[in-house]
Amino acid sequence: MLAALALLAVCQQSPLGSKLDSMARSDPHERVRRTYNGLVARNDFPQAEWLDGGRLRFRRDNRWLTLDLSSEAEPQVRPARPSERPRDARPRPERGRQYTRADSPDGRWQAVYRDGNVWLVNARSKRETAVTREGDPAKRIKFGTASWVYGEELGVREAMGFSPDSKKLWFYGFDEREVLDFYLTLDETKVQNRLDVEPYPKAGAPNPKVSLHVYDLGTKRTVRIQTSTDPDPMKDLGHYVYAVRWSPDGRELLFHRTNRLQRTMEFCAADPETGKVRVVVREAVSDAWTDNAPPLTWLKEEQGQRRFLWIHERNGFRNIALGSLEGGDLKPVTNHGFDVDRVVHADPKTGWVYYTCRSAPNPYRLQLHRVRLDGTGDERLTDPEYHHSVTMPDGGERILDTFENLTTPPRTVELDRDGRLVRVVSEADASRMEAARLRPAERLRFRSADGRFELYGTVSKPVGFDPSKRYPLIVMVYAGPESGSGAERFAGPHPLNHYGFAVAWFDGRGTVGRGREFRTSVYGKLGVAEIDDQAEGVKAALQAFSWLDPGRVGITGTSYGGYTSVMALLRHPDVFRAAVACSSVTDWRNYDSVYTERYMGTPETNPEGYRLGSAMEHVGNLRGRLLLFYGTADNNVHPTNTHQLIAALDKAGKTYELLVGPDVGHAALDFRRTAEFFARAFLAPATPEPLAKALRAGNRLAAQARRSARLEAR
Repeated sequence: MLAALALLAVCQQSPLGSKLDSMARSDPHERVRRTYNGLVARNDFPQAEWLDGGRLRFRRDNRWLTLDLSSEAEPQVRPARPSERPRDARPRPERGRQYTRADSPDGRWQAVYRDGNVWLVNARSKRETAVTREGDPAKRIKFGTASWVYGEELGVREAMGFSPDSKKLWFYGFDEREVLDFYLTLDETKVQNRLDVEPYPKAGAPNPKVSLHVYDLGTKRTVRIQTSTDPDPMKDLGHYVYAVRWSPDGRELLFHRTNRLQRTMEFCAADPETGKVRVVVREAVSDAWTDNAPPLTWLKEEQGQRRFLWIHERNGFRNIALGSLEGGDLKPVTNHGFDVDRVVHADPKTGWVYYTCRSAPNPYRLQLHRVRLDGTGDERLTDPEYHHSVTMPDGGERILDTFENLTTPPRTVELDRDGRLVRVVSEADASRMEAARLRPAERLRFRSADGRFELYGTVSKPVGFDPSKRYPLIVMVYAGPESGSGAERFAGPHPLNHYGFAVAWFDGRGTVGRGREFRTSVYGKLGVAEIDDQAEGVKAALQAFSWLDPGRVGITGTSYGGYTSVMALLRHPDVFRAAVACSSVTDWRNYDSVYTERYMGTPETNPEGYRLGSAMEHVGNLRGRLLLFYGTADNNVHPTNTHQLIAALDKAGKTYELLVGPDVGHAALDFRRTAEFFARAFLAPATPEPLAKALRAGNRLAAQARRSARLEAR
């Protein structure tokens, strides 16, 4: 540990750090990097939502804007008027938390969570009525909120909600008496710190017990929904209950439930008067995990929204089926051997369903298709040479398509419902990038480590590339199951390219978009399959690009990416020579139950998988340079992960570097610190100065830099 801290002092005050400071002031490429977001004027429409009259509301650069396509005149983008902005006066909950208030559709009532209980508040008189009284934080019983792990891993943000007619209120109940607490100390930079205590279920440990309730505002009667199916917590399909919402007509309460290992998932409907539950759709597998929340699109029909489109994987790929709240078998709409991404628009009157999928030869270029509800007439409407981001208004009268690929800047066009061009809406301006001679990334294909799959990656060249030189390569990584780059988009250089590094990204096994077998091939062996694929990506890049230096390969990421970075350096020391690992899991026994057991089973059922997936098991292999970073207030990936790795490295006599963020949560290391580490590892002189001399020199340079800064300020 002392050696690590001494090296850290060099890092903070090294001559190379001063060099990076000077680059920020004088290097034209650095100035370009700092204004990178403006290099390519993008024209896609993130978080888009159609308004009445052919207007599209979207959010860009923290501003709400509107695109008007209502006339044949040239489309105009303007700031959204107050009436066009979304309204939600509730404060956004923190990560893993839930909203503490729900408003009734008729505006008469508010449901409020306070001190473990649900209160009903008259919006006019402010008179309060207790809906529950049994909640007691001291006894670890609460209603109207959820366990932290539900917010983090099951996407639970709403813990109560009114029916469409405002006559009923659903709410959660949680019993956390058996859940073990985890302790963090906060206010680490103050004179007195304080303790943060959170019931945090780790892999294999007791989970919170969940219940679901409905309160009738008229009768003041509460009904408990019958969510459980088995007294055995491993078999009970009510072990996890989530995605709770009312049916569109308000007649039933809908929710998903799974068993603890998440191999069976049921989409259920409950009678709010009796609490009885019936299964609408059931999905089950025996060898991995089911999709927790398959996308569902309601069909707007005269008889009400009782039919829906459901995306499933029953043939091994994501496909669309037609279902109904009345039950019965799903009716196939598509049956592709590639993944459907999402339903864009469905019109029961015309019978057409528009959806995006991965039908192009390159699966990272999403395409727009349409098919009839009965499964006939499927056709692709877009050019497979490009990736397409598509949105359509509720009426389906137009298609807004932004298309691009790695080398083609995005262009947005309006199409008619048959896919024919109506007009060009906007084109991205890449002239500044071209004038600066900045290059887009290049595509790389290679085989997975087991030889079964073709994998995809990208490599971007350093700014000022000279083919006669050899360059270090930095792999940016996340690599967790059900993650991935998702789509092939146009982009300029990575910021690290401006410091003389090539930068790569590889989508290995376990990531999305390539079918169920590809995605679940990591089941039970996290830290092995996906790590091996990162190494294979590097080997393929070194073979494809002779200007890459095999002796200077680094890797960096945060959270799962931090875990991947550590494991890559330890499991493939012949490939990776340096790593920056941020907020890293280091042993899956340290992480939460919902996420970990979904992909690994429990430590009891998969001891060998947990052993091989532990970074501490491989510390003896460390030969490269390792920088660890974590925040002391990280309530997601706890600091104990890094502490355990530090202890193992110290015991093995290994050298590493450490940076700690006091009172910082789950976060990445500052970019400049990452750049500085790799610059010291791969761009600094091969023979370092003795430690004491380096410290003295660093102190002198720091003093000189301060004097220079004062002179510049004058």
